[in-house]
Amino acid sequence: MVSKTSLWIGTAALVAVPAFLLHAQKAAGVKTPLGLTTIIWPKDNAYSAAKADLGRLLYYDKRISGDGTLSCATCHDPKKGFTDQAPVSTGIRGQKGPISAPTVINRAYGLLQFWNGRAATLEAQAVGPMANPIEMGNTHANVVKTLRGIAGYRAKFKAVFGAEEFTLDHIAKAIATFERTVLSGDAPYDRYKAGNKAAMTPAQVRGMDVYFNKAKCDKCHEGPNFTLNAFHNLGIGQDKATPEEGRFAVTKDPSHFGQFKTPTLREIEHTFPYMHDGRLKTLEEVVEFYDKGGIKNKNLDEEMKPLKLTPAQKADLVAFMKALSGRGWQHLTEPKEFPQ
Repeated sequence: MVSKTSLWIGTAALVAVPAFLLHAQKAAGVKTPLGLTTIIWPKDNAYSAAKADLGRLLYYDKRISGDGTLSCATCHDPKKGFTDQAPVSTGIRGQKGPISAPTVINRAYGLLQFWNGRAATLEAQAVGPMANPIEMGNTHANVVKTLRGIAGYRAKFKAVFGAEEFTLDHIAKAIATFERTVLSGDAPYDRYKAGNKAAMTPAQVRGMDVYFNKAKCDKCHEGPNFTLNAFHNLGIGQDKATPEEGRFAVTKDPSHFGQFKTPTLREIEHTFPYMHDGRLKTLEEVVEFYDKGGIKNKNLDEEMKPLKLTPAQKADLVAFMKALSGRGWQHLTEPKEFPQ
Protein backbone atom coordinates (compact mmCIF):
# COMPACT_ATOMS: atom_id res chain seq x y z
CA MET A 1 0.00 0.00 0.00
CA VAL A 2 1.40 3.40 -1.01
CA SER A 3 1.18 6.03 1.68
CA LYS A 4 -0.41 9.21 0.35
CA THR A 5 -1.48 12.67 1.33
CA SER A 6 -4.77 13.66 -0.31
CA LEU A 7 -5.43 17.10 -1.78
CA TRP A 8 -8.75 18.57 -2.91
CA ILE A 9 -10.01 21.70 -4.60
CA GLY A 10 -13.75 22.11 -5.11
CA THR A 11 -15.24 19.13 -6.94
CA ALA A 12 -11.99 18.34 -8.75
CA ALA A 13 -10.20 15.40 -7.18
CA LEU A 14 -6.52 16.23 -6.99
CA VAL A 15 -4.13 13.33 -7.03
CA ALA A 16 -2.96 11.88 -3.78
CA VAL A 17 0.74 12.58 -3.36
CA PRO A 18 2.68 9.29 -3.37
CA ALA A 19 5.01 8.79 -0.43
CA PHE A 20 8.05 8.48 -2.69
CA LEU A 21 7.69 12.15 -3.64
CA LEU A 22 7.78 13.16 0.01
CA HIS A 23 11.28 11.68 0.25
CA ALA A 24 12.49 12.35 -3.28
CA GLN A 25 15.68 13.95 -4.50
CA LYS A 26 16.89 16.28 -7.21
CA ALA A 27 19.37 14.75 -9.63
CA ALA A 28 22.18 16.28 -11.61
CA GLY A 29 22.69 15.37 -15.23
CA VAL A 30 19.26 16.11 -16.71
CA LYS A 31 18.97 19.66 -18.00
CA THR A 32 15.37 20.81 -18.20
CA PRO A 33 14.24 23.08 -21.04
CA LEU A 34 13.28 26.70 -20.43
CA GLY A 35 9.99 27.00 -18.55
CA LEU A 36 10.17 23.69 -16.71
CA THR A 37 11.11 23.07 -13.10
CA THR A 38 13.81 20.73 -11.83
CA ILE A 39 12.90 17.05 -12.06
CA ILE A 40 12.35 15.37 -8.72
CA TRP A 41 13.55 11.77 -8.79
CA PRO A 42 12.27 9.01 -6.49
CA LYS A 43 14.74 8.20 -3.75
CA ASP A 44 14.59 4.52 -4.65
CA ASN A 45 15.13 5.20 -8.36
CA ALA A 46 17.78 7.88 -8.69
CA TYR A 47 18.82 9.05 -12.14
CA SER A 48 21.85 7.79 -13.98
CA ALA A 49 22.64 8.14 -17.67
CA ALA A 50 23.28 4.40 -17.94
CA LYS A 51 19.88 3.61 -16.41
CA ALA A 52 18.13 6.02 -18.77
CA ASP A 53 19.94 4.44 -21.73
CA LEU A 54 18.87 0.97 -20.59
CA GLY A 55 15.31 2.22 -20.21
CA ARG A 56 15.40 3.64 -23.74
CA LEU A 57 16.38 0.21 -25.11
CA LEU A 58 13.59 -1.49 -23.19
CA TYR A 59 11.07 1.16 -24.24
CA TYR A 60 11.66 0.37 -27.91
CA ASP A 61 12.25 -3.38 -27.63
CA LYS A 62 9.37 -5.42 -29.08
CA ARG A 63 10.60 -8.58 -27.39
CA ILE A 64 8.78 -7.57 -24.21
CA SER A 65 5.42 -8.20 -25.90
CA GLY A 66 3.80 -11.61 -26.07
CA ASP A 67 4.47 -12.14 -29.78
CA GLY A 68 7.38 -9.78 -30.34
CA THR A 69 5.39 -7.27 -32.38
CA LEU A 70 4.83 -4.40 -29.92
CA SER A 71 6.92 -2.09 -27.77
CA CYS A 72 6.09 0.83 -25.50
CA ALA A 73 6.85 3.05 -28.50
CA THR A 74 4.11 1.39 -30.55
CA CYS A 75 1.44 3.34 -28.68
CA HIS A 76 3.71 6.12 -27.43
CA ASP A 77 5.65 6.94 -30.59
CA PRO A 78 8.15 9.83 -30.50
CA LYS A 79 7.30 10.58 -34.12
CA LYS A 80 3.73 11.27 -33.00
CA GLY A 81 4.35 13.30 -29.87
CA PHE A 82 4.83 10.11 -27.82
CA THR A 83 1.26 9.02 -28.60
CA ASP A 84 -0.14 6.99 -31.51
CA GLN A 85 -2.41 9.79 -32.74
CA ALA A 86 -5.35 7.37 -32.76
CA PRO A 87 -8.70 7.55 -30.91
CA VAL A 88 -7.89 4.24 -29.21
CA SER A 89 -4.74 2.15 -29.35
CA THR A 90 -4.22 -1.12 -31.22
CA GLY A 91 -2.68 -3.91 -29.18
CA ILE A 92 -1.56 -7.47 -29.74
CA ARG A 93 -3.26 -9.35 -32.59
CA GLY A 94 -4.94 -6.15 -33.74
CA GLN A 95 -7.12 -5.80 -30.66
CA LYS A 96 -8.50 -2.34 -29.96
CA GLY A 97 -8.21 -0.84 -26.51
CA PRO A 98 -10.98 1.23 -24.92
CA ILE A 99 -9.00 4.42 -24.43
CA SER A 100 -6.64 6.89 -26.09
CA ALA A 101 -2.92 6.58 -25.35
CA PRO A 102 -1.77 9.66 -23.38
CA THR A 103 1.57 11.26 -24.16
CA VAL A 104 4.70 10.33 -22.22
CA ILE A 105 5.97 13.91 -22.58
CA ASN A 106 6.54 15.60 -19.21
CA ARG A 107 5.24 12.65 -17.21
CA ALA A 108 8.20 13.38 -14.93
CA TYR A 109 5.91 16.08 -13.50
CA GLY A 110 2.86 13.84 -13.26
CA LEU A 111 1.68 12.10 -10.14
CA LEU A 112 -0.82 9.30 -10.58
CA GLN A 113 -0.65 7.51 -13.94
CA PHE A 114 -3.24 6.33 -16.47
CA TRP A 115 -6.40 8.28 -17.23
CA ASN A 116 -8.07 7.08 -14.03
CA GLY A 117 -4.93 7.32 -11.85
CA ARG A 118 -4.78 3.63 -11.00
CA ALA A 119 -0.96 3.53 -10.95
CA ALA A 120 0.82 5.50 -8.22
CA THR A 121 4.12 5.83 -10.08
CA LEU A 122 5.67 5.74 -13.53
CA GLU A 123 7.36 2.52 -12.45
CA ALA A 124 3.99 0.89 -11.78
CA GLN A 125 2.59 2.23 -15.04
CA ALA A 126 5.52 0.95 -17.11
CA VAL A 127 4.81 -2.72 -16.41
CA GLY A 128 1.02 -2.57 -16.63
CA PRO A 129 0.63 -2.85 -20.43
CA MET A 130 3.06 -5.79 -20.60
CA ALA A 131 0.61 -8.13 -18.87
CA ASN A 132 -2.57 -6.63 -20.33
CA PRO A 133 -4.12 -9.20 -22.70
CA ILE A 134 -5.37 -6.46 -25.04
CA GLU A 135 -2.15 -4.45 -25.06
CA MET A 136 1.14 -6.41 -25.05
CA GLY A 137 -0.38 -9.76 -24.17
CA ASN A 138 2.55 -11.07 -22.16
CA THR A 139 3.11 -12.09 -18.54
CA HIS A 140 5.51 -10.37 -16.18
CA ALA A 141 7.27 -13.67 -15.53
CA ASN A 142 7.82 -14.21 -19.24
CA VAL A 143 9.08 -10.65 -19.75
CA VAL A 144 11.75 -11.21 -17.10
CA LYS A 145 12.59 -14.67 -18.50
CA THR A 146 12.90 -13.35 -22.05
CA LEU A 147 15.17 -10.45 -21.12
CA ARG A 148 17.31 -12.58 -18.80
CA GLY A 149 17.86 -14.88 -21.75
CA ILE A 150 19.60 -12.07 -23.65
CA ALA A 151 23.28 -11.81 -22.70
CA GLY A 152 23.50 -8.18 -23.71
CA TYR A 153 20.73 -7.24 -21.32
CA ARG A 154 22.20 -9.25 -18.47
CA ALA A 155 25.42 -7.25 -18.83
CA LYS A 156 23.60 -3.92 -18.93
CA PHE A 157 21.41 -4.71 -15.91
CA LYS A 158 24.49 -5.80 -13.98
CA ALA A 159 26.23 -2.53 -14.84
CA VAL A 160 23.22 -0.45 -13.74
CA PHE A 161 21.76 -2.45 -10.86
CA GLY A 162 24.61 -4.77 -9.91
CA ALA A 163 22.74 -7.98 -10.70
CA GLU A 164 22.42 -10.14 -13.80
CA GLU A 165 19.42 -11.85 -12.21
CA PHE A 166 17.36 -8.70 -12.50
CA THR A 167 13.69 -8.48 -11.60
CA LEU A 168 10.54 -6.86 -12.93
CA ASP A 169 11.19 -4.02 -10.49
CA HIS A 170 14.52 -3.30 -12.17
CA ILE A 171 12.89 -3.32 -15.58
CA ALA A 172 10.23 -0.88 -14.38
CA LYS A 173 12.81 1.45 -12.87
CA ALA A 174 14.86 1.57 -16.05
CA ILE A 175 11.87 2.34 -18.29
CA ALA A 176 10.54 4.97 -15.87
CA THR A 177 13.96 6.64 -15.72
CA PHE A 178 13.99 6.99 -19.50
CA GLU A 179 10.43 8.28 -19.52
CA ARG A 180 11.32 11.00 -17.00
CA THR A 181 13.80 12.39 -19.53
CA VAL A 182 11.07 12.89 -22.16
CA LEU A 183 10.58 16.62 -21.75
CA SER A 184 9.04 19.55 -23.57
CA GLY A 185 9.71 23.18 -22.75
CA ASP A 186 11.42 26.15 -24.39
CA ALA A 187 8.26 26.80 -26.37
CA PRO A 188 7.37 30.18 -27.87
CA TYR A 189 5.33 30.82 -24.71
CA ASP A 190 8.37 30.20 -22.49
CA ARG A 191 10.59 32.45 -24.58
CA TYR A 192 7.90 35.15 -24.56
CA LYS A 193 7.63 34.98 -20.78
CA ALA A 194 11.43 35.13 -20.54
CA GLY A 195 11.43 38.49 -22.31
CA ASN A 196 11.45 37.74 -26.03
CA LYS A 197 8.27 39.53 -27.05
CA ALA A 198 8.72 38.44 -30.66
CA ALA A 199 8.52 34.75 -29.71
CA MET A 200 4.74 34.60 -30.06
CA THR A 201 2.55 35.90 -32.86
CA PRO A 202 -0.04 38.63 -32.21
CA ALA A 203 -2.77 35.98 -32.39
CA GLN A 204 -0.96 33.86 -29.80
CA VAL A 205 -0.58 36.85 -27.49
CA ARG A 206 -4.29 37.56 -27.78
CA GLY A 207 -4.99 33.88 -27.24
CA MET A 208 -2.91 33.95 -24.06
CA ASP A 209 -5.24 36.63 -22.73
CA VAL A 210 -8.27 34.51 -23.63
CA TYR A 211 -6.66 31.48 -21.96
CA PHE A 212 -5.86 33.14 -18.65
CA ASN A 213 -8.46 35.87 -18.35
CA LYS A 214 -11.57 35.10 -20.43
CA ALA A 215 -11.81 31.30 -20.59
CA LYS A 216 -9.71 30.81 -17.43
CA CYS A 217 -8.31 27.53 -18.74
CA ASP A 218 -5.61 27.72 -16.06
CA LYS A 219 -8.11 26.69 -13.40
CA CYS A 220 -7.33 23.14 -14.52
CA HIS A 221 -4.37 23.52 -16.89
CA GLU A 222 -2.06 25.56 -14.70
CA GLY A 223 1.61 25.85 -13.81
CA PRO A 224 4.78 25.09 -15.79
CA ASN A 225 3.31 21.85 -17.17
CA PHE A 226 -0.14 23.30 -17.83
CA THR A 227 -2.00 20.79 -15.69
CA LEU A 228 -3.17 20.71 -12.10
CA ASN A 229 -2.62 16.92 -12.05
CA ALA A 230 -6.26 16.63 -11.03
CA PHE A 231 -9.27 14.62 -12.16
CA HIS A 232 -12.33 16.31 -13.65
CA ASN A 233 -15.71 15.32 -15.03
CA LEU A 234 -16.29 17.07 -18.36
CA GLY A 235 -19.12 14.77 -19.33
CA ILE A 236 -16.93 12.81 -21.75
CA GLY A 237 -18.02 9.18 -21.53
CA GLN A 238 -21.17 10.03 -19.62
CA ASP A 239 -23.19 10.17 -22.82
CA LYS A 240 -22.60 6.48 -23.59
CA ALA A 241 -25.10 3.68 -23.04
CA THR A 242 -22.96 2.53 -20.13
CA PRO A 243 -21.40 5.67 -18.61
CA GLU A 244 -17.66 5.40 -17.97
CA GLU A 245 -16.53 5.20 -14.34
CA GLY A 246 -13.24 7.08 -14.63
CA ARG A 247 -11.64 7.81 -11.26
CA PHE A 248 -14.52 6.05 -9.45
CA ALA A 249 -13.13 2.70 -10.61
CA VAL A 250 -10.13 3.33 -8.36
CA THR A 251 -11.52 5.24 -5.38
CA LYS A 252 -15.12 3.96 -5.28
CA ASP A 253 -16.13 7.49 -4.26
CA PRO A 254 -19.43 8.29 -6.03
CA SER A 255 -18.40 11.94 -6.44
CA HIS A 256 -15.49 10.77 -8.63
CA PHE A 257 -17.71 9.00 -11.16
CA GLY A 258 -16.82 10.16 -14.66
CA GLN A 259 -13.68 12.03 -13.64
CA PHE A 260 -10.56 11.61 -15.77
CA LYS A 261 -7.07 13.03 -15.45
CA THR A 262 -6.37 16.49 -16.81
CA PRO A 263 -3.50 16.13 -19.30
CA THR A 264 -0.68 18.55 -19.95
CA LEU A 265 -1.19 21.06 -22.75
CA ARG A 266 2.50 20.92 -23.62
CA GLU A 267 2.74 19.64 -27.23
CA ILE A 268 -1.04 19.53 -27.42
CA GLU A 269 -0.77 20.41 -31.12
CA HIS A 270 0.89 17.03 -31.74
CA THR A 271 -1.01 14.74 -29.37
CA PHE A 272 -4.34 14.54 -31.16
CA PRO A 273 -7.03 13.25 -31.09
CA TYR A 274 -8.28 14.65 -27.81
CA MET A 275 -10.09 13.52 -24.66
CA HIS A 276 -9.61 10.11 -23.07
CA ASP A 277 -11.67 8.41 -25.77
CA GLY A 278 -10.15 10.38 -28.64
CA ARG A 279 -13.52 11.68 -29.81
CA LEU A 280 -12.34 15.20 -30.72
CA LYS A 281 -10.07 15.36 -33.75
CA THR A 282 -8.88 18.97 -33.66
CA LEU A 283 -8.10 21.75 -31.21
CA GLU A 284 -10.91 23.71 -32.80
CA GLU A 285 -13.33 20.95 -31.78
CA VAL A 286 -11.89 20.99 -28.27
CA VAL A 287 -12.49 24.73 -27.93
CA GLU A 288 -16.06 24.32 -29.21
CA PHE A 289 -16.66 21.55 -26.66
CA TYR A 290 -15.52 23.75 -23.77
CA ASP A 291 -17.36 26.76 -25.15
CA LYS A 292 -20.59 24.82 -24.86
CA GLY A 293 -19.86 23.85 -21.25
CA GLY A 294 -19.22 20.14 -21.66
CA ILE A 295 -21.82 17.35 -21.43
CA LYS A 296 -24.30 17.64 -18.61
CA ASN A 297 -24.39 14.90 -15.97
CA LYS A 298 -24.78 14.74 -12.20
CA ASN A 299 -21.03 15.01 -11.54
CA LEU A 300 -20.20 17.68 -14.12
CA ASP A 301 -17.31 19.77 -12.82
CA GLU A 302 -18.39 23.09 -11.37
CA GLU A 303 -15.95 24.93 -13.66
CA MET A 304 -17.64 23.56 -16.79
CA LYS A 305 -19.82 26.44 -17.91
CA PRO A 306 -20.47 27.97 -21.35
CA LEU A 307 -17.61 30.33 -22.22
CA LYS A 308 -19.43 32.40 -24.86
CA LEU A 309 -16.27 33.04 -26.85
CA THR A 310 -16.39 34.88 -30.16
CA PRO A 311 -15.07 33.18 -33.33
CA ALA A 312 -11.98 35.41 -33.16
CA GLN A 313 -11.33 34.49 -29.53
CA LYS A 314 -11.66 30.81 -30.35
CA ALA A 315 -9.13 31.11 -33.17
CA ASP A 316 -6.72 33.02 -30.95
CA LEU A 317 -7.05 30.44 -28.18
CA VAL A 318 -6.11 27.65 -30.60
CA ALA A 319 -3.15 29.73 -31.78
CA PHE A 320 -1.97 30.14 -28.18
CA MET A 321 -2.12 26.42 -27.49
CA LYS A 322 0.16 25.88 -30.48
CA ALA A 323 2.63 28.21 -28.78
CA LEU A 324 3.07 25.47 -26.16
CA SER A 325 4.90 23.22 -28.64
CA GLY A 326 8.52 23.26 -27.60
CA ARG A 327 11.79 21.39 -27.53
CA GLY A 328 13.50 18.73 -25.45
CA TRP A 329 12.09 15.43 -26.78
CA GLN A 330 12.70 15.41 -30.52
CA HIS A 331 16.15 13.82 -30.22
CA LEU A 332 14.78 10.68 -28.54
CA THR A 333 14.71 8.27 -31.44
CA GLU A 334 14.67 4.49 -31.73
CA PRO A 335 18.01 2.74 -31.03
CA LYS A 336 19.74 1.39 -34.11
CA GLU A 337 20.77 -1.79 -32.27
CA PHE A 338 19.39 -3.79 -29.36
CA PRO A 339 21.19 -6.09 -26.91
CA GLN A 340 21.71 -9.64 -28.19
